[in-house]
Amino acid sequence: MNIKSMIGIVLSIVMMPYLVACSNAKDSVSEVAEVTSSSTSSSTLSSTPSVTHSQRETPIVYMTTDISSKGLIAAYNALNWTPKGDVAVKLSTGEPPASHYLDPKLIKELVQSVKGTIVECNTAYGGSRISTAMHMQVAKDHGFTAIAEVDILDADGSMSLPVVGGAHLKEDLVGSHFSKYKSYLVLSHFKGHEMAGFGGAIKNISIGLGSSEGKCLIHTAGKYNSTIYGENQDDFLESMGDAGKAVSDSLGNGKNIVYINVMNNLSIDCDCNGNPAEPEIDDIGILASTDPVALDQACIDLVYAAKGSESLRGRIEDLNGLHTLEHAEKIGLGCRTYKLVNIND
Repeated sequence: MNIKSMIGIVLSIVMMPYLVACSNAKDSVSEVAEVTSSSTSSSTLSSTPSVTHSQRETPIVYMTTDISSKGLIAAYNALNWTPKGDVAVKLSTGEPPASHYLDPKLIKELVQSVKGTIVECNTAYGGSRISTAMHMQVAKDHGFTAIAEVDILDADGSMSLPVVGGAHLKEDLVGSHFSKYKSYLVLSHFKGHEMAGFGGAIKNISIGLGSSEGKCLIHTAGKYNSTIYGENQDDFLESMGDAGKAVSDSLGNGKNIVYINVMNNLSIDCDCNGNPAEPEIDDIGILASTDPVALDQACIDLVYAAKGSESLRGRIEDLNGLHTLEHAEKIGLGCRTYKLVNIND
């Protein structure tokens, strides 16, 4: 399917209009499709958009169907973003033995062009990445240490970021090395997720940047720091938005962080699953934005428009995954309205 057809399908599923636009991105590329709503809104959608973003322009989401190193560089360059200081590249190193983590060969050129350090945090659920030594071995086995330095951010514990305007969290516990980096390039493999419904940019900066105890706080809506189980589903989803906003706020209200989602290997399972289900959707492309809410919403809309998406849509809806986007918009992390811009050659 070409990019014009894909954009047309996304526009065709629009149903319920939003009243304001958000973010501070500027139009710089022709062939723009403004998506002001989505048929993927759940019954809990707030009718009042975030006041924080109400005076800003609609965010742009850049898209290429070229899933290659060249395409990834093009998506990054479209953002017209210049990182400051030391650059962290946040991604998932992937759970062995067979998860669909981003291929180091795909990201190598981009990571090295920004002189980035690949960063991750240890897990809170067991597996092969629960300790720093084990996690570093996985990073080596999966080829990440061969392309860049790798830093496990919570190797020396946690640091606290304040949560302003959140529903559940008062603080977000991230890895203590978080403050070593002035700029963050967030590379996410967009896919389903067994607990959140889907995983993209917001999950990568919330659960992904949380230390082991920070992950527990997010999963339990601030109640526990030693377990990921035992909390209301929507409270968990809202806590991801809370944590994501804390990260964005700490990086200059998003000025020092940008986001790229790679839509390939679209399984219903996350890269934290070492034996994920086989993808039922064809690869779609690479999308980039300065707004993580707009970016994840665009990916959702493309999934809903894709042939063979029934299983992934079911996973998202069964877990009310879209509520993460609703809450993130409500508290000012970003906006679900966006302009989809074709950057194909």
